[in-house]
Amino acid sequence: MSDADAPSTEDESTDPEDDTTDHEDERTTIRNGRAYEEEYRLDAAEAGRFLVDLGEQLQAGDELTISTDEWELPFAFGEPVGLEVDFDGVGEPELEIELELPGRTDEAAPRVE
Repeated sequence: MSDADAPSTEDESTDPEDDTTDHEDERTTIRNGRAYEEEYRLDAAEAGRFLVDLGEQLQAGDELTISTDEWELPFAFGEPVGLEVDFDGVGEPELEIELELPGRTDEAAPRVE
């Protein structure tokens, strides 16, 4: 085995409080305090399956997890959820649907005395 094929240990954290990697399945967990964005081009059936799965998580409670083989993004969301429908019928027609989920806060209101 060449050095290029050897598993790297340089990137692995030994800090027990480092929670960016789930060592059980080696997926990166995307947490608060980080920015992440990725765009996908899918066929309509696959996009529909994703939206149905997402909708089921939205209906089930106030937390959801989106994941791939490489990463997972757990998210606790609050209300209200923003939904935007944008249709551009000029030239090549295009329909854009955007869902915006605000993060849930665990803060309590101050007391009134």
